[in-house]
Amino acid sequence: MAIAVLDALDNARTQRYHLKAIMIAGMGFFTDAYDLFCISTISKLLGRLYYFDPTSPKPGKLPNNVNNAVIGVALVGTLAGQLFFGWLGDKLGRKRVYGITLMMMMICSICSGLSFGATPKAVMGTLCFFRFWLGFGIGGDYPLSAAIMSEYANKKTRGTFIAAVFAMQGVGIIFAGLVSMSLSHIFLYYNPAPPFTQHDFSPVFSTQPHADYMWRIVLMHGAWPAALTYYWRMRMPETGRYTAIIEGSAKQAASDMGQVLDIEIQEDQDKLAQFKAANNYSLLSMEFLNRHGLHLIGTTTTWFFLDIAFYSQNLTQKDIFPAIGLVKKDFEVNALREVFETSRAMFVIALLGTFPGYWFAVFFIEKLGRFKIQLIGFFMMSFFMLIIGVKYEYLKSSNGTLFAVLYGFTFFFANFGPNCTTFVLPAELFPTRVRSTCHALSAASGKAEAIIGAFGVQNYILDGSKVKIRRAMYHMAATNMLGFLFTFLVSETKGRSLEEISGENGGANEGTRNKTTSTGAGISVSVTRQESQSEARV
Repeated sequence: MAIAVLDALDNARTQRYHLKAIMIAGMGFFTDAYDLFCISTISKLLGRLYYFDPTSPKPGKLPNNVNNAVIGVALVGTLAGQLFFGWLGDKLGRKRVYGITLMMMMICSICSGLSFGATPKAVMGTLCFFRFWLGFGIGGDYPLSAAIMSEYANKKTRGTFIAAVFAMQGVGIIFAGLVSMSLSHIFLYYNPAPPFTQHDFSPVFSTQPHADYMWRIVLMHGAWPAALTYYWRMRMPETGRYTAIIEGSAKQAASDMGQVLDIEIQEDQDKLAQFKAANNYSLLSMEFLNRHGLHLIGTTTTWFFLDIAFYSQNLTQKDIFPAIGLVKKDFEVNALREVFETSRAMFVIALLGTFPGYWFAVFFIEKLGRFKIQLIGFFMMSFFMLIIGVKYEYLKSSNGTLFAVLYGFTFFFANFGPNCTTFVLPAELFPTRVRSTCHALSAASGKAEAIIGAFGVQNYILDGSKVKIRRAMYHMAATNMLGFLFTFLVSETKGRSLEEISGENGGANEGTRNKTTSTGAGISVSVTRQESQSEARV
């Protein structure tokens, strides 16, 4: 059942508005990644500043529970925000809640840098409070940006557009390292200090007092991309699919999308009424379970297995870098020098490993398809992590360069692989009325595992133990193989319209294969025959 506004969106040529939407949604992900990952560059500095022990032969260090809270609390907020805003996006509309998430990120980034208190506990408590709400806003950006981009895009380049939005996460990770590296270098230039173990000075002089300003500025830098993007988000019209299918206004959808695409679109109100009647089922219904149950299991489990490895890698870099010799030991440098070296290593790994992976996914997702890229990514991540685990002693002691290369390849295939496709697939597989919610459930599943990674793996390898790091690599290799296996529960979406993929147009999806269904117009359709016709068109 072809509805004019949906058909126009599916077959529209790529134009300036599509690129504008990518930038508007992408800047949100730039901010998300910067805010989530910049904390890794400064967490050791917080230990030196607030938990220095004069009787210890080593610099100050965040207690395990405090370290885990500072690193992981934003992920807890992200999980809660994904579920709340994902549900709200289907109930109130994508646009109505899109600006709220950005405003929360902007305010909480600034407040995180203004975390003051009379005691270290008060400072860390205030920081964790604001980073939770920062994560809450970040969480909302995942389902809303994915739903908006998928519903605006045409069917030939939809995967590329959604992947391009997500690829801005890679740019954000690079900037997290670059900003921390640049600021620490500037502060270090004006505030030189001896290494912690230099005998001519007391160890307390190795921590520059002005470093307390530096980490705050790093956190507050997350506010400006959100501020720059807010105005343009508020000017975006609601997606044509939401306006037509959920709000039931074919006239408004045709008007909005006609202006966006600069074409004349018919209203088709009668066809829309039939379309809505044929797809009037809820997330908790047996109809949804029969049509999309396996897809939802597939998207939630694959994202779940990915994130334990992905976030564990990113958030524990600061602990792995010294272990493999990419940075000096903490007692060999002063506080700002440690931030500089950690940020520099993070920047190089992101630039050479993380960033290319994102954009390889953008360029190849419509050529290879989501399914193949996800399988390749999971398998190669597992392969490289297994090599690192098996050869850890040799790599650490004799070949740090090879270690860094292998470690970089795990990031490359994470991003040219499941880190991209687990974001894209939930935005395409599910019906419009529950698209944002299903994406939120999938993303929240991943964040649940990311929290385990942040609190569990982070705590496990905090002391830099060779045995523990090795075991962590084995564990992450195993979870990636589970992700590889559960990928077979999702299907390829390349080249098909959203309504064709979800079966909303009266055709088939994999959840209803070999069954017979009826459209709202009372027309009986053979799913198997319709499916073969769809494949032939593709």
